[in-house]
Amino acid sequence: MKIYDVIIIGGGLAGLTSAIDLSLYGFEVLLIEKDEYPKHKVCGEYVSNEVLPYLKRLGVDISQTNSDQITQLVLSSRSGNSVKVELPLGGFGMSRYALDELLYNKAKSNGVEFKFETVVDATFENQQFTVKTTKNEFYSELAIGSFGKRSTLDKKLNRDFIYNKTPWIGIKAHYKNDDFPDGEVQLHNFEGGYCGLSKTETGAVNFCYLAHYDSFKQERSVEDFNRNIITQNPKLNSFLSHAELLFEKHLAISQVSFQNKDAVENHMLMAGDSAGLIHPLCGNGMAMAIHSAKLLSEEIKNYRYHKDRSQLEANYSKIWKQTFRKRLIFGSLFQNILLQPKLTNIGMLAVSKSPYLLKKMIQQTHGKPIL
Repeated sequence: MKIYDVIIIGGGLAGLTSAIDLSLYGFEVLLIEKDEYPKHKVCGEYVSNEVLPYLKRLGVDISQTNSDQITQLVLSSRSGNSVKVELPLGGFGMSRYALDELLYNKAKSNGVEFKFETVVDATFENQQFTVKTTKNEFYSELAIGSFGKRSTLDKKLNRDFIYNKTPWIGIKAHYKNDDFPDGEVQLHNFEGGYCGLSKTETGAVNFCYLAHYDSFKQERSVEDFNRNIITQNPKLNSFLSHAELLFEKHLAISQVSFQNKDAVENHMLMAGDSAGLIHPLCGNGMAMAIHSAKLLSEEIKNYRYHKDRSQLEANYSKIWKQTFRKRLIFGSLFQNILLQPKLTNIGMLAVSKSPYLLKKMIQQTHGKPIL
């Protein structure tokens, strides 16, 4: 019976980055992901440059890709009043289709083993994990949960948040729009939500929004919602009127939860959205997922020497909260402002008079370069 050092459940940004990091230090890693690469996901597809030094150390050089180099943020209210500021660190625009495949190929070249199967259960007994899929059973000393925002495994682990319905739905598609400028990430407010726009490595614009279900359910389809609600913001109306849908249909994800989660559940170490999800302002959740992989990988490397599981779990839980707690709080605060027209208008007036204030707000949801 083969026992891996680490089994990673879920091959998103956190799972793939953890696999690369740990494989560089000689860990025998198995990553189980239900879908083969490449694939599109509902995601903002703007990544803060804070992750670039860490990715480069792992052998992933984003500067060698065609990603859009983003330096400015445009923010608008429902009425279309807008303000533009320089991003303190900047970022890059790259589709999950391309970024995930880039990380997958790097992990594979490092010797990470992949199984494209659906995990149905994961249990811990006698200091060992048993991970069951629809086809096989695998064993490891450590397990990382990187299975995204919501999963059937969350129910198996009896996680509190999974039993609470949430009113958020995420919609995403790529559009061709020759008028959209390079180097910008845009965040536009509309009734019941907000929409992010940014270019990807192909030149296509990622159109991704978060909407409250009460607002969304009044329309019969995504197309109707876009036509009747989204376009009430003049900026979004202008974008869609000059854009061509490149996907066969919009991608959607429901029950997006921003509730508190524990970084460790039944001895499984959570990473990325499985550990905590920031409100998608400027797409910084992608950077957080990559950063969480670094924090977790460092603690697992330390575990190789002290072999104290309780210390590993306590250290990781502590460092995760220290690193991300403030960012999550500010993300929630800024979302509440965006969803209330009066507060949004007051905020737009304030930041238009003092762009420095908006820069400071951005800094609260972004980290420093990961050295």
